[in-house]
Amino acid sequence: MEIDKKANFMVSTADILNASILIVDDQQANVQLLEQMLGEAGYLRVTSTMDPYAVCALHRANHYDLILLDLQMPGMDGFQVMEGLKKVETEGYVPILVITAQPGHKLRALASGAKDFVAKPFDMIEVKTRIHNMLEVRLLYKKLERYNQELEQTVLERTAELRESEARFRRLTELASDWYWEQDKNGNFTKVYGPVLEMLGIPVETLLGEIKGEQVARWNEAERAVLKANMAARRPFLDFVFSRVDADGEQQYFQVSGEPMFDASGRFTGYRGVGRDVTDIMHDVAQPHPA
Repeated sequence: MEIDKKANFMVSTADILNASILIVDDQQANVQLLEQMLGEAGYLRVTSTMDPYAVCALHRANHYDLILLDLQMPGMDGFQVMEGLKKVETEGYVPILVITAQPGHKLRALASGAKDFVAKPFDMIEVKTRIHNMLEVRLLYKKLERYNQELEQTVLERTAELRESEARFRRLTELASDWYWEQDKNGNFTKVYGPVLEMLGIPVETLLGEIKGEQVARWNEAERAVLKANMAARRPFLDFVFSRVDADGEQQYFQVSGEPMFDASGRFTGYRGVGRDVTDIMHDVAQPHPA
């Protein structure tokens, strides 16, 4: 799933005019005035109610992009309506533009959850401007929510794809070789797939890394010197064979292939490759065949 970030964060005039709006006022004249103003401005989805008790149910069913809410209503005022709306939008953005004739109610309304306010009597230019601005913010908020959901889904899908790809890669590697390995830039092993320890009876670090003590005499140091020189020079190597004498005095042969890894800036980050035990093959080659 590809996400067009630019398209997700643009709100068109058509989007704004198609937003859903609920007018809540107990005065029929105010409702008609706002409906007429919004209709003439081109808004297409305008609903109204004079019953404050119906607001929460209406918003729960329709999730309006903007609620124009009168504060002074009998029985249930706008502050009580806002408290009810908070229970509907428990984790979301409550899009409320309050209507009030009382200047002292403005701060209380904002503290109660309103996002903006308009004063009575109406200044139509101011009302239209505030409605437009609130709807733009509301729609951007909704787009951000959708974008985050899409992004989260994309991350989950990519993670699942990577896990499947890694599992498939490991299966293919196990079929093609005995083990897969990765080293960081300092030569430390960061990934090893395959039963190296059980198969060889030695830690994988002793194959390509530094060795100390009694194990030094067991390796063919001339062969290992060539391998280490390749890695120091950041050169790839293919089917390189080197050997050691195991604890029982038997000769063991290993075949490794590897390539250097670099980041996007071209900095060396380590090596990765595959390896296998070719002791049986080398012994067969060394055995004289009857004429």
